[in-house]
Amino acid sequence: MEEFEKILVLNNEFEAELMEEVLLDKKVPYGIIIREDSALGGIVELEEGWGYLEAPERFREEIMNIYKEIQESSADSEKEEV
Repeated sequence: MEEFEKILVLNNEFEAELMEEVLLDKKVPYGIIIREDSALGGIVELEEGWGYLEAPERFREEIMNIYKEIQESSADSEKEEV
């Protein structure tokens, strides 16, 4: 079994859902780790992000490209709304 490594920090649940949808479609193995911080009132989430995505190292470039595309399409959508 391949070892999973931290690939990228996710900012929110919306990003996580989009990444999950694409990675499932492309059959890329992954895990999404959510930082639950109810005891500290969300301080950890502010400093370290909502959560992170982990996967085998050999998928790093593909995952980063997918994430970049999602970020760019999100930015384009925000521009159209203004």
